[in-house]
Amino acid sequence: MAVEDGLPGEMNAIAVPKPGGPEALVMERRPVPRPGPGEVLIRVAAAGVNRPDVLQRLGKYPPPPGVTDIPGLEVAGIIAAAGDDTGLALGQRVCALLPGGGYAEYAVAPAGQCLPVPEGYDIAEAAALPETLFTVWTNLFERAYVVNGDTVLVHGGTSGIGTMAISLCRLFDISIIVTCGSDAKCEQALSWGAHHAVNYRTQDFVAEVSRITGGQGVQAVLDMVGGDYVPRNLQCLAEDGRHVSIAVLGGAKASIFIPEVMTKRLTLTGSTLRPRSAAFKSLVADELRQVVWHFVEEGKLRPAMDMRFPLADAARAHARMDAGEHFGKIVLTVS
Repeated sequence: MAVEDGLPGEMNAIAVPKPGGPEALVMERRPVPRPGPGEVLIRVAAAGVNRPDVLQRLGKYPPPPGVTDIPGLEVAGIIAAAGDDTGLALGQRVCALLPGGGYAEYAVAPAGQCLPVPEGYDIAEAAALPETLFTVWTNLFERAYVVNGDTVLVHGGTSGIGTMAISLCRLFDISIIVTCGSDAKCEQALSWGAHHAVNYRTQDFVAEVSRITGGQGVQAVLDMVGGDYVPRNLQCLAEDGRHVSIAVLGGAKASIFIPEVMTKRLTLTGSTLRPRSAAFKSLVADELRQVVWHFVEEGKLRPAMDMRFPLADAARAHARMDAGEHFGKIVLTVS
């Protein structure tokens, strides 16, 4: 194993000794992990904050078996150690998708889930890319197989997922309609690049989608709400439309009218990313490297950035996410 000089034995990390509100996040001293074969140790510069981290803090989304209890699904930084068969060099700047462990000074990542950070690219912005990029790509572009010329509906238009969906749709000539919880957030989404934004508190998004599409409906819906949104989403779909569920923030159960699924030949699918194998995520990273990463290198794909907090202020970062006022990604800066 190759290791940089001066690698410490311990590090600062954020733990959740007991589920609860943002105050449940506390700083602890933890051993610096060591990478195994096919893994690298990243000296973390920044870590993205995501909704699954909040659910883990609340005790509703435990890490998969064998994964550290330290939250954090994405980081960017410098490779400080590398196990055998990684193909990556010490000192290389990378961002990575993790199964956990990102809220720390050092984190282990499968080498296949690392992507190179271009020179001149803000390292904190790089930390805000992997989780939403992997999620939107696998669900909207692979499971819903959208292509240029399609129109899609994405809920949560100012979230990390929503803003990444807007960016990718713009890059691939896909029309995107988003829903937001206020007129101000609709304006933010439009400014970021959404073609249409609907205030779901004051407008009926089903009627608005019909109006916008001339009654034809959309080819795909990316839904993180669930519950009573699902039957309404199905009304928004065109014939042969695809509905992809990625979260159930509004409820885990839905009642649907099955004949509508049959007559419109709809496809209902969904996925969760965190439990998927490293082999699967590495294949996604390869596809992103081939199809998407040149946009990152050219500066055409950047995450919408909200606020940055020091690692020690992780509780404040989670309080901001809980408040729901953020636009795009919240990031913890580490070094």
